[in-house]
Amino acid sequence: MTIIIPHPDQPSERPVRMILAATARTVIALMLREMSTRFGRTPGGYIWALVEPIAVLLVLSIGFSLMLRNPSLGTSFLLFYATGYLPLKMFTHVSSTVGRALTFSRPLMQYPTVTWVDAVIARFLLNVLTELLVAVILIAGIFAVIDTHAVIKIGPIVTGILLIMLLGLGIGVLNVVPFGKFPAWERLWSIATRPLVLASGLFYIYEDLPQMAQEVLWYNPLLQLTGMVRSGFYPMYDAAYANPVYVLIFALVPLFFGVLLMWRFHLDLLQD
Repeated sequence: MTIIIPHPDQPSERPVRMILAATARTVIALMLREMSTRFGRTPGGYIWALVEPIAVLLVLSIGFSLMLRNPSLGTSFLLFYATGYLPLKMFTHVSSTVGRALTFSRPLMQYPTVTWVDAVIARFLLNVLTELLVAVILIAGIFAVIDTHAVIKIGPIVTGILLIMLLGLGIGVLNVVPFGKFPAWERLWSIATRPLVLASGLFYIYEDLPQMAQEVLWYNPLLQLTGMVRSGFYPMYDAAYANPVYVLIFALVPLFFGVLLMWRFHLDLLQD
C-alpha cells in the first residue's frame, strides 16, 4: 500500500487561490454592472466619455491661441493643454468615483460574497481603464492631425500616470467613509478641489510661476505629476522640481488611513 502524504503548502494554497478567483469574478461582475449602468442606458454610451475632453481641449486651445502666440512648451496648444488636462481629469474622476464606491455598490454588498474591497477595486479599475482609453485615443488623434514635433519618452509618462492612479486611489479611499456618513462632505470636497484647475499646471508650467508661487504650489502633487507627464512629450523639458518620492508618500498616507477607516466603519455605512 502506498501512503501519499500531502505537501504542507497544499491546504493553504488552495484557499488562497479560491479566494483570489472569487474576488476576480466579483470584481469583474461589479465592473460589468457599472458599465451597463453608466454607459449602457445613455445614448452614445462611451462616446460621451470622449466628447467631453475633446470639447474642453478645443475650447482651451482656440481661446488661448487667440491671446498667445505659442504655448509654454512646443507649438501645439492642443497637445500642451491635453498633457495638463488629462492627468487632472484622471485624478479627479478616479478619486471621486472611488470615494462613492460603497454608496454605489451598497445594494450588492448585502450579499456575503461582495466585500468593500471588491467594490473599491472594481470602481478603481473600471475608471482607470476608461481614463487611459480616452487619453490614448485623444493623444493619438492629436498626433495624427497635428504635426507636434514631439518625441515621446515612455518612462516619465508611465511613472506619472501610475502615480496619478495611486494618488486618486488614496484620496478616494480616504473619502469613502466621510462621503458615506456625512453627505455634505462630498459637496464641500467638490468645492474645495475646484481650485486644482488653476493650481495643477493646466495652463502653465512650473517655471513660468513667480518664486513665491513656486514655493507654495510645489507642495501640490498634481502640479508635479503634470510636469512629469509633460516631460515625456517634450524632450527638451526637464521637470527637475518633480519628486516622485514625495508624491508616493502623499498617495500612500491617505490610502493607509482610508483603509483603516473602511475596515472600521464599512458595516456602519451599509446600515445607514
